[in-house]
Amino acid sequence: MPQIPLLTLIVLFFLIILLASAVKILREYERGVIFRLGRLIGGDGLKGPGLILLIPFIDRMVKVSLRTVVLDVPPQDIITSDNVSLKVNAVVYFRVLEPQKAIVQVENYLLATSQISQTTLRSVLGQSELDDLLSQRDVINHRLQQIIDSQTEPWGIKVSNVEVKQIDLPQEMQRAMAKQAEAERERRSKVISAEGEFQASQRLADAAKILAIEPSALTLRYLQTLREIATEKNSTTIFPVPIDLLTPFLTSGAKKVNIKDILGDAPLEQK
Repeated sequence: MPQIPLLTLIVLFFLIILLASAVKILREYERGVIFRLGRLIGGDGLKGPGLILLIPFIDRMVKVSLRTVVLDVPPQDIITSDNVSLKVNAVVYFRVLEPQKAIVQVENYLLATSQISQTTLRSVLGQSELDDLLSQRDVINHRLQQIIDSQTEPWGIKVSNVEVKQIDLPQEMQRAMAKQAEAERERRSKVISAEGEFQASQRLADAAKILAIEPSALTLRYLQTLREIATEKNSTTIFPVPIDLLTPFLTSGAKKVNIKDILGDAPLEQK
């Protein structure tokens, strides 16, 4: 069996290396930015997805993923406009729309986006009050998204969403907010109680007007009260007597007979 010369083996080895460096396969979500002798080839220098052929030692390819990146912004120490110290972290969702700009315009677009997110988070939340930060979270998130997106747009990056994830309040501030919430709850309960008393007094006034028009309605109310008392199985039953029932007796006894009207001024005989 003839032996293969050593020179042939060396040549085949280098051909395999060249072929491996010239053939690249990109996934569906990947794009390749091609540099030929240091310059972008064609209009935008993009290749992929699929099989890519490169010129060995001349072309250089940089892979860029087009999937949405979830960037966790580390906790930031913030002082709000009403002088409250907070520790806030957030999450940023972004994706690369123009891979050639993400490679050419900025050195490391992941690190640059992270730094922009941190500085913008401190700046925006530092201009807000604590009450706005707690109650208007959607407005602040939208403002953060607009600012970060406008700053990363020249890099070919689209920021789709920014969410303030967690706000750590000092213990003193938490106790103060708890007292404020308790006082607010107590105020609401007093207002509701006063409103109920006012409505009850209005109903009582309306009922008094109806009873004044129909006196017999008061008697029916008395009888209904007796019926309710009797169902409780009490040993003592109080029977309220309406004043209207005693009126005829009081009026009949009001006219008393005077003896002088009968005898006149004549003197009485003495025996």
